Amino acid sequence: MAEPASRSSSAVSPAARGAGPERVRLGCRRAATPGEIAAHFVIRHQVFVAEQGLFAGQDRDAHDDDPATIHVVGTADGVVCGTVRFYPLTRKPGRWKGDRLAVLPGYRHHGLGAPLVRFAVRWAGAQGGQLMEAFIQPPNVSFFEWLGWHRVGGLVEYARIPHQRMLIALSADPPAPGRRGMRSQPARAASGS
Repeated sequence: MAEPASRSSSAVSPAARGAGPERVRLGCRRAATPGEIAAHFVIRHQVFVAEQGLFAGQDRDAHDDDPATIHVVGTADGVVCGTVRFYPLTRKPGRWKGDRLAVLPGYRHHGLGAPLVRFAVRWAGAQGGQLMEAFIQPPNVSFFEWLGWHRVGGLVEYARIPHQRMLIALSADPPAPGRRGMRSQPARAASGS
C-alpha cells in the first residue's frame, strides 16, 4: 500500500489564531517508533477505558495487530496527546473505518480533533479509498458534520453505548480551503517524518 507524499501535517490551533498569548503548534503523523505506538495505546486506554469506561480492561482488538491498520498520534507543541486509528474494510472494497479518536483532557481545548480526523480522511483517500465510516458518540455528531461527515440512519449501540453511524466521501486530493469543515486553517503538509 503506497503512502501519501507527506506522512505528517501541522496546523496552528484555534487558540493560537486568536488574540490570546497562547500559540500551540498542532501536528499529526503515523505512529512509527515504539514510543509513539506505546503513547498511542496509553492515550486510548486513558480515554476509552479509564475516563469513559467504554471497554473493560483494554480497548485493543484484532485491528491493532493488522498491518493494514494506521495508528496516528496527534501532538500539541510536540507533546503526543491525541490519537486516531483507521483501516480498510476488507469485505467492502474502497471503504475505510475510522475509530479510536481520542485527545487527552488537558489538551482538548487546542482543537487537535479536527486535524486528526482530516489526517485520517486524507490518508485513506490517498490510498484509493472511496468512503470512510465511523461510529460517533452523540455529543460529537455536530463536530463531524462540521467536518463534512453525514449521518446514516439513527443511533445504534456500539461499544455498549449509543453512537451515530456517519460517512464521508474520500478523495485522492485534499479538500480545498473554504470547503465545508475547513473554517479553520487547513493542516499544511510538513516534510520529514
